Amino acid sequence: MGNCCSDDRGGRAAIGGTPAVIGLGNGNDAPNDAVNLFLRSRGYHGLFSQIQLSFSASGLRDRDVLSKSDPMLVVYTRGRDGALKEVGRTEVVLNSLNPKWINTLNVTYQFEIVQTMSFHLYDVDTQFHQMEVKMLKLEEQQFLGEASCALSEIITKSNRSLTLDLTYGEEYTGLSRAQNCGRLAVLAEECISSKTTTEMTLRCSELEHKNLFTRTDPFLVISKIVESGISIPVCKTEVIRNDLKPTWKPVFLNIQQVGSKDSPLVIECFNFNSSGKHDLIGRLEKSLLDLEKLHSSVKGENLVLPTGNKVLKSQLFVDTFSESTQHTFLDYLAGGFEINFMLAVDFTASNGNPRLPDSLHYIDPSGRPNAYQRAILEVGEVLQFYDSDKRFPAWGFGARPIDGPVSHCFNLNGSSTYCEVEGIQGIMMAYTSALLNVSLAGPTLFGPVISNAAQIAGQSLANGRHRYFVLLIITDGVVTDLQETKDALVKASDLPLSILIVGVGGADFKEMEVLDADKGERLESSNGRVATRDIVQFVPFRDVQSGEISVVQELLAELPTQFLTYMRSREMKPSY
Repeated sequence: MGNCCSDDRGGRAAIGGTPAVIGLGNGNDAPNDAVNLFLRSRGYHGLFSQIQLSFSASGLRDRDVLSKSDPMLVVYTRGRDGALKEVGRTEVVLNSLNPKWINTLNVTYQFEIVQTMSFHLYDVDTQFHQMEVKMLKLEEQQFLGEASCALSEIITKSNRSLTLDLTYGEEYTGLSRAQNCGRLAVLAEECISSKTTTEMTLRCSELEHKNLFTRTDPFLVISKIVESGISIPVCKTEVIRNDLKPTWKPVFLNIQQVGSKDSPLVIECFNFNSSGKHDLIGRLEKSLLDLEKLHSSVKGENLVLPTGNKVLKSQLFVDTFSESTQHTFLDYLAGGFEINFMLAVDFTASNGNPRLPDSLHYIDPSGRPNAYQRAILEVGEVLQFYDSDKRFPAWGFGARPIDGPVSHCFNLNGSSTYCEVEGIQGIMMAYTSALLNVSLAGPTLFGPVISNAAQIAGQSLANGRHRYFVLLIITDGVVTDLQETKDALVKASDLPLSILIVGVGGADFKEMEVLDADKGERLESSNGRVATRDIVQFVPFRDVQSGEISVVQELLAELPTQFLTYMRSREMKPSY
């Protein structure tokens, strides 16, 4: 059944309780390592959206003598290394400088990475008109122009349409400036046939002990069965400790995820094992329609053990079953909602003298970014496209500004009146400048920066603005004001705010995990108030090998779900 890491902390909090964005996954609490890796080994790959791109152009250059150009569009994705990978071609439109192509292109949208698209136009010579476009050699066609953008730039537009200026690059003209060659319009549409979501509360009775000497910690995995007969996980519940009669938090399934209400589903009950080898307690096969009937009958269905097809005493009950229309993450973006990036950087003395190469804040003359710079870039480069004005609040903490006392929340730009900087490069410049103008000190306090971020989010909410905020805190050590931080987080849990905490360096960050409620236990303030939702994700930063997705990007992948959890809990709907 697959082997996964032995993270008992993470495994206890298998997600369950909020709707999926679209595609795979659902969860209210943060994803855990053990159960997630277990599911990934069986084909579960997180949240994604399928996007259909359609194209038109205007004002193209006429490269033919006796007629107009016969344009074809070639679409590429550009990797982080700059390499282009062709992903599709349109048909050839004959004799037109303002073509509207019929052929569309489907791409998978991923929130957590920057997906750069590159569009190249060619005038296809008459002698090649009878050939299939995929067989055409591009070097034999006349180049008409090119344009590029991030996929997120298109889907964040209110009409999901972006018009780009086509240029004729220096390599073709030999000129110092690229020439304008017309315009290309790209329209993005979400490929979703149904926004109907089913909500179910599942319960089991008389689960069997798998081992007399250990307790039973059950969780459910729901999988769809594809044409080949293989089962693909689409949903999971949380792990419930030591319970033979568990009732799990509600799970949500989009009809499109499973195909239809008649499509067969496999529901498996596992006993969590910290080794990652989770024991199968029992399973059954039912469609959503069957589960709806099971709910109406107020009866249970016996689980079956595949080995020997043994029918067990254990039963599955569907305590609640309802259907509703759920808007997707992209619906909210099209409706004018934005995601705003905020930053807080740890300037405590434990980072080491910034002038020395062993410091976490050392600025390498070769241009190689340090861990702080890398974390800023990896998060900021993604989130900048979801913020229209690209003005980002940025603070430092744990340092002594020139001729001043230690500050636990100072403006990174050095201003005493405003905290915003322009663009990601503005953040990088402000960070470098701050290293020259402050003395590293301590202790490590998160409370003040979280309170500042919460104040901005609260003011935005009060003003009726459609904004959701993400605060990135980068730190090299364990927080000192733990209770004050908890108080600030509990207060902020009612606001449109998520907090990413990235630990850099070699410190032991285990004590930080209490802020990340992955055990299913919500944070509690000093006055006994419990957080309304988990808004914190913590991860220690590590080097990423070629081709791997970084841990920071894995955290970003959870933001659409946190965003939707907040919007749906507030019954906020996108406005078109």
